[in-house]
Amino acid sequence: MQQVREFLSGLGLPRGDELKVPSSEKRFPDGAQYRVEIPSVEGPRVMAHVLDEAGIRGVPIHRISQGSGGMLLTDDEILDMGEQSSAKRVELSLFARPTAGWGLGAGAQFPATSTASQVRGADQLVHNIEDIRRMCSLGIRNALVTDIGVVDVVSQLRHSGELPPDLRLKASVQMGLSNPASIRVGERLGIDSYNVTPDLTLSQLAAIREAIDIPIDMYIESPDNLGGFVRHYEIAEIVRVAAPVYVKFGLRNSPDIYPSGGHLESTAIALGLERVRRAEIGLAILNRYMPSAQMSQLGASDLAVAIPVNEVQP
Repeated sequence: MQQVREFLSGLGLPRGDELKVPSSEKRFPDGAQYRVEIPSVEGPRVMAHVLDEAGIRGVPIHRISQGSGGMLLTDDEILDMGEQSSAKRVELSLFARPTAGWGLGAGAQFPATSTASQVRGADQLVHNIEDIRRMCSLGIRNALVTDIGVVDVVSQLRHSGELPPDLRLKASVQMGLSNPASIRVGERLGIDSYNVTPDLTLSQLAAIREAIDIPIDMYIESPDNLGGFVRHYEIAEIVRVAAPVYVKFGLRNSPDIYPSGGHLESTAIALGLERVRRAEIGLAILNRYMPSAQMSQLGASDLAVAIPVNEVQP
């Protein structure tokens, strides 16, 4: 982009919205700056199509995440997704449900980042943690959570041995923490990676990165109910500033299919395939403008890959 900036300067125009935003010196354990996540992969058939499409398009995938929750997958479906995770060495994160938007409270009427995404009442806290316990018993080692209280309790259960110590907690964008102090509190409580809100500026991302050490998950393209931002041309700067970062490819102008199921499977597959295509486009832009960016090796040893069920400790 430097040539275009110089051309603008020659015309007496600003070279861009240039700010002195510092580069992050932090990295993943393997020394890389970024990894790739495909979200909203709703079930084993969708996952198989996404992985196949990634192979065809040459798109590397480090993490696959799901949004409808482990509670709406059968044991066999979770095991199937776990087997695919293990075979491909891809991190698999299943959403812990239910949350308030699926319950009886008025929060169900609110937007995606409101109280609808939090756990409402003591019973729903029990149900949410029970969903995580079931996932773990079936070999899943990454739970996607929205509620800071769930993080606190699950962290204590990990420490006590009631839940596997290698269980990772991926904080959803719906948790809504958006400043360095709040996200650092989440890190202290036990969050292992944090999905920031997709409207943050580069300066705001840099401030958060300075305060925390855990990976940042960042939508390069976000669904409509999270703003519908399409930030592909910023991807190089996002990697530079936010590393270590999972660059995450959602999809604007697409239906909200949560909770998903067989009745929406063909739609979920189509959306998954397009997310992989969007990832191909985004990574091409990254490679064009930041060819030196370091990507984690596929199957990196620290990924929370599902464990074959015959290896799960009772």
